[in-house]
Amino acid sequence: MTSQKQTPVKLTSLIAPSFHELHWDILEHKHTHYKLAGGRGSTKSSFISLEIILGMMQDPEANAIAMRKVGRFLEESVFEQLRWAIEGLGVSDKWKVRFSPLGLSYLPFGNKIIFRGADDPQKIKSVKLKKGYFKYIWFEERSEFDGPEEERTILQSLMRGGTDYYVFYSWNPPKSINSWVNQDILLERPDTIVSHTDYRSVPRDWLGEQFFIEAEHLRDTKPKAYEHEYLGVATGTGGAVFENVTVRTITDEELSRFDRIKNGLDFGYGADPLAYIKMHYNKTRKRLFLFGEIYAVKLGNTKAAREIRKLNPLNHYITADSEEPRAIAALNELGLRVIGAKKGPGSVDYGMEFLSDELEEIVIDPKRCPNAAREFTSYELEQDKDGNFKGSYPDKNNHTIDAVRYGMEDAMTRRKAKIKNKARAGLR
Repeated sequence: MTSQKQTPVKLTSLIAPSFHELHWDILEHKHTHYKLAGGRGSTKSSFISLEIILGMMQDPEANAIAMRKVGRFLEESVFEQLRWAIEGLGVSDKWKVRFSPLGLSYLPFGNKIIFRGADDPQKIKSVKLKKGYFKYIWFEERSEFDGPEEERTILQSLMRGGTDYYVFYSWNPPKSINSWVNQDILLERPDTIVSHTDYRSVPRDWLGEQFFIEAEHLRDTKPKAYEHEYLGVATGTGGAVFENVTVRTITDEELSRFDRIKNGLDFGYGADPLAYIKMHYNKTRKRLFLFGEIYAVKLGNTKAAREIRKLNPLNHYITADSEEPRAIAALNELGLRVIGAKKGPGSVDYGMEFLSDELEEIVIDPKRCPNAAREFTSYELEQDKDGNFKGSYPDKNNHTIDAVRYGMEDAMTRRKAKIKNKARAGLR
């Protein structure tokens, strides 16, 4: 890297248009956690490196730590990316570069960027600073980390002694929606913003003509691979059961029009949770809206009735798992109106096919129904040792799905009756 003084450049020549709004969000510190997913060439890592360098040059107390799951990949990824940001901003003369161990220091203030691999978590826990605190924390290639528990452990060690924090996460989404990083961004937090970008919003000359040639060739020959690799879409393993699910906020205006309310209940107490779902069914458009949820373990009948009553103040009928007649009787004694699902041979298969094939759309509000959003989007057929999908639906991580099946049983029964009547009429 050159030691000559360079001329500062305009940020618009370094930050892609898709990140302009996010840049102002960071300047105004509207959030703490910035989760940036996207495909190849989206420039998300470039954007993060610029924000860290710019921020550290404004605050003498601000230090940064950049992490990968495997430490040996640090130099060729985040280290080089941050050096690119320094060079691009024209401030190379103000930064000291160290290769062993990896490190970057801003000379006017003496604050530092430290690099660590999470394959040795003890090294992260033992990091100490002489001055300031870790204002900037970066998880690069987030999907390589072991899960939210590992992230929390790391953050508990690093987020100490400061006032303002910026935690950046960057990754290319794995194929399976069941992956923990794909599930994580479905859960809304007021201090978190999620960004999803791809190469199409990046100036063509930044990536080079050949990048676009390769992307467009893959788009024309293998569209699924293109969606995953270049657009950063979790295209799935091919075993997803519910491909008609939309996870989005259900507006107050929509809620005010809901009049076909259905309620389903799947019992649980110990390891398995009790799951109650409140729904609206638009029969004409074949759309189901999930907008109320109770999901808890060790929830006794009295407390369950109290919580259900909050979501069901008009005491609409609830269809529950008929395998628990005592629990149904207890809830009825407590004032609810609960009936057992009829079930019967093939009811599971028929119910799952109705929800996944007959319904045009299942809309789930992630704030009101976070567990339903997680279960419906991650529910996949299991594979055998040869990679073939099994024919049965897995009976796990499906508590809200079962509750929805029970709550929709009357609609499914009427549908089945119509099919039988048409069949009989055809035989005459």
